[in-house]
Amino acid sequence: MELFALRETVLILDFGSQYTQLIARRVREQSVYSEIHPYHLSLDEIRKKKPIGIVLSGGPSSCYDEGAPTVSPELFSLGVPILGICYGAQLTAKLLGGRVAAADKREYGRAHVQVQAAEDLFHGFQPREDIAVWMSHGDRVEMLPPGFALIGETPSSPAAAFADPQRRCYCVQFHPEVAHTPRGQEILSNFLFRIVRATPGWSMASFVETAVSDTRNAVGSSGRVICALSGGVDSSVACALVHRAVGDRLTCIFVDNGLLRAGERENVASVFRDHFHADLRVVDAEERFLKALSGVTDPERKRKIIGNEFIAVFEDEAKKIGGAEWLVQGTLYPDVIESVSLKGPSAVIKTHHNVGGLPERMNFKLIEPLRELFKDEVRRLGEELGLPRHVLWRQPFPGPGLAVRCLGEVTKQRLDTLRAADAVIEEEIRAAGLYEAIWQSFGVLLPVKSVGVMGDLRTYAEALALRAVYSQDGMTADWVPLPYDLLGTISRRIINEVRGINRVVYDISSKPPATIEWE
Repeated sequence: MELFALRETVLILDFGSQYTQLIARRVREQSVYSEIHPYHLSLDEIRKKKPIGIVLSGGPSSCYDEGAPTVSPELFSLGVPILGICYGAQLTAKLLGGRVAAADKREYGRAHVQVQAAEDLFHGFQPREDIAVWMSHGDRVEMLPPGFALIGETPSSPAAAFADPQRRCYCVQFHPEVAHTPRGQEILSNFLFRIVRATPGWSMASFVETAVSDTRNAVGSSGRVICALSGGVDSSVACALVHRAVGDRLTCIFVDNGLLRAGERENVASVFRDHFHADLRVVDAEERFLKALSGVTDPERKRKIIGNEFIAVFEDEAKKIGGAEWLVQGTLYPDVIESVSLKGPSAVIKTHHNVGGLPERMNFKLIEPLRELFKDEVRRLGEELGLPRHVLWRQPFPGPGLAVRCLGEVTKQRLDTLRAADAVIEEEIRAAGLYEAIWQSFGVLLPVKSVGVMGDLRTYAEALALRAVYSQDGMTADWVPLPYDLLGTISRRIINEVRGINRVVYDISSKPPATIEWE
């Protein structure tokens, strides 16, 4: 179910940049709706979407590489304002008759651009003003296309910014979307409001209104809906939103698959019966899931199996409910991006159980009202819907649950061990006042045994990796330098209190190159 078909939209055509999601976020921060699409989105599809503006992202390619991503030159004749960033700027120059070549001196990192034309894109800047920017390119524009004029330059990149105001086409060879370009948001704002003439109407209140209306229209006046409820932020907000749309025609199904955190079943039941008075059905499916996962160690197989079992359980329950055609899921934008090569050259990182992990044939039509939202937007949406803070500020928990934190074979004994360790981690992180400041903090049970000494006796037990990261939307993440005394307390408690673990290590990997979850 696609939302916002009639809303003012800025299209972002992706050429594989690591910053493409940031562009979308920065546009939305200006209260303008944006969508990311692959660079090869057809002209017909672009016309159907009726964008008010188009952004061509950066990317790792040279526009002269064999098979380099490109767009039709007709894109520039649609009459829609265009902003080209880095690769997008170079490609624009090449397609419109300019010349692009490998630079003698590549520019990566901090640089200064001298503003040549303090208007339009650089409105509010001073002529000849030097502005700090973040560069990341190896090619440079050596000759501007006909009709374009220089509006910013650096010693190494004379055409650092150029424009054709008649075409409303603007190009920069730096990244205005990153924090390292301090006035980048001003530049994007100028593009959106001085050039595109956008109306700032994107907000969580407007999202609720449109999503509720679209859900009602899709489901109809008599359709029944079931919601895949996990108790996490995403599914909780999706459930609340759809409940507002269809009321008592929504049945929430919570599957206790044996892969959950300690006390999860009781917490979910309490929140949703007390706050939403929704029809909640709890399904005890632990034995079913563990049997299906028996002997499986490959992480992709785990995710596929869990996705298939979830749908099978829902189909069984739907038969009991009767007439349920629709399934609600709390799928988010990062889930889609990582699971499916949605954005052209972007790689499939891993299959999320509620995106690529679903079976090809289901007896449900999907409602995914959060599919285009980032996590922080979902939390703001939850506030708009009145969800309690302790639900909204729960740390993200993977859809496949502890199965992807229990490396190697998944057994009830290993899950119980991991569950106990996870409870200690959460308790100590909360006691230290760090829970809401950290994106995720959790343990990973490793399929590695080591020798230890406990009470003068030799032990041979498993190791646990402690993971804590900062992030804004899960697309990138930095490891948290937890205080040594806190690390010591967590390690000591786990080794002393949790049978089966005699060693704790700390993961200091960032994303990229690592992912947040280990599997």
